[in-house]
Amino acid sequence: MTDSLWLSLKLSAVTTAILIPLSLPLTYWLSFSRGKLRAWVEALVALPLVLPPTVLGFYLLQGLGPQAPFGAAWEALFQQRLLFSFPALVIASVIYSLPFAVQPLQASFRGLDSRLLEASWTLGSSRLATFFRVVLPTCRPGLISATILTFAHTLGEFGVVLMVGGSIPGQTRTVSIAIYDLVEALDYGEAGRLALLLLLASYAVLALLYVFDARSPRWR
Repeated sequence: MTDSLWLSLKLSAVTTAILIPLSLPLTYWLSFSRGKLRAWVEALVALPLVLPPTVLGFYLLQGLGPQAPFGAAWEALFQQRLLFSFPALVIASVIYSLPFAVQPLQASFRGLDSRLLEASWTLGSSRLATFFRVVLPTCRPGLISATILTFAHTLGEFGVVLMVGGSIPGQTRTVSIAIYDLVEALDYGEAGRLALLLLLASYAVLALLYVFDARSPRWR
């Protein structure tokens, strides 16, 4: 039980650490771009929200396998198979949790007063400097919300991580998969204790998000 919980927390932390920096430039472009491509990219980013996890997991299973170009390149580079490994869980989690990082950031970016950006540009700041000195500090509540939601969503993943990682103790067996295995083994007592632990952890993370939102200046 401890190994599964630690693995889930590790997966959530690594996924969040990777996904938030990747989401920032993507979200900035989605928020301020006027090109025709934006709507198509926005739909692609939001796709995991409506796509069944098993469908996404199936395509990842095909794409990360040793016969696929990416999976073969990984195996040649690191001398180990990508599927049914922790890196495979991270890749799957980054893709599956992408909208949970992008959407809070996008709402925050779109609510930004354009006069702040124009004032920064008028004073001679580049777009990159404006992003770090104006956009990020002003949109800090959205950044924190995206971080918390990404972590919480990854913590409870099941379908996608099961497809690409299986159930290898200490390597790919997360809490949600451990609960499934225990139920299959008819060990409802242990499954109930583990489910309660995941429930409390998820509730604590979400409560932290709502407490932060209630205290955020944007709600005053």
